[in-house]
Amino acid sequence: MNPKMQIQTIRKWLGSGSINVFGMPFAGKDTQGRKLAELFGGELISGGDILRHDQGNAKIQEIMAAGGIIPIELFEEVVVPFLSRPELSGKPLILSEVGRQDGEEKVIEKATKASGHPQKAIVYLFLEAEEVWRRFEESKQEHDRGNRQDDKSEVLQTRINNYAQKVVPVIEYYRNKGLLLQVDGRLTREEVTQEVLDDLYRRATIGAHD
Repeated sequence: MNPKMQIQTIRKWLGSGSINVFGMPFAGKDTQGRKLAELFGGELISGGDILRHDQGNAKIQEIMAAGGIIPIELFEEVVVPFLSRPELSGKPLILSEVGRQDGEEKVIEKATKASGHPQKAIVYLFLEAEEVWRRFEESKQEHDRGNRQDDKSEVLQTRINNYAQKVVPVIEYYRNKGLLLQVDGRLTREEVTQEVLDDLYRRATIGAHD
């Protein structure tokens, strides 16, 4: 498959829709999200970044610093309105695990449709916990993630536990709907990107879930 033709086919199928990328900490969600946004001429939206930059809400900052997941009502209040910003109109969106807590999947489904960015696929970068810890230790040595409060060993375990309890049910919800594309997150960045593109191309050419 000609790479340029593959990307053009996916872009036509995606339109102004959205792709939501899921994965455990250190799975590479934002890395892959930025690449997909670049390839498809879209915008990357990270729920975590939106929340971390909302410095005026002390409750949100406290929850995030402890490795927790914000309540659904705060999610709706802060993240959902962002999808309807006028500068995003008509553009495809790459969502970095937006609407990840059990119960938020229906909120984000409704919000993406209402804003003209319906979810066309859910990409799951799968990693075992052991690989998450390995990457965490590697990242500490390289100092490549800045001074994030949630990148501490005790907080990481909380994040991993929360993922199993609150995020995995959302992933299974999308799997049952036939929207999930699962990719081996242990692959290199380039290999992961190509696997995602191949899966999206198959989805685009089959025409499923348009």
